[in-house]
Amino acid sequence: MKAFLSSLVLVSVAAVAPAADNSVVAGKWQVHISIAGNENDMTCTMAQKDSDLTGACNSDQGTVNISGKVDGKNITWIYKSEYNGGPITLTYKGTLAAANKISGTVTVEEYSVDGEFTATQAN
Repeated sequence: MKAFLSSLVLVSVAAVAPAADNSVVAGKWQVHISIAGNENDMTCTMAQKDSDLTGACNSDQGTVNISGKVDGKNITWIYKSEYNGGPITLTYKGTLAAANKISGTVTVEEYSVDGEFTATQAN
């Protein structure tokens, strides 16, 4: 009986362990971006399934769809849009610093320009 209970506990812990590897970032986030002296704010609503991240971000420039990954406390997402009539790709790489804050870098791929962002979870 003791061996059975020990086995059951080990199996239970093993089944829970993968879920603990990834942070949960689903929900609404207020994102502040600073790139080359330009500031912008947007609201992103993120959905998460396992390590996959999807959603949409809204700003005064419109709505864009995002896709990304969650790897432990590391969060990445990307979106494609237009700027001055040409395509633009923004890649966000951040770390979940607290249960309600992500901070990191944002790269504008076409211009090889980096900036910073902070995101706080909205209630």
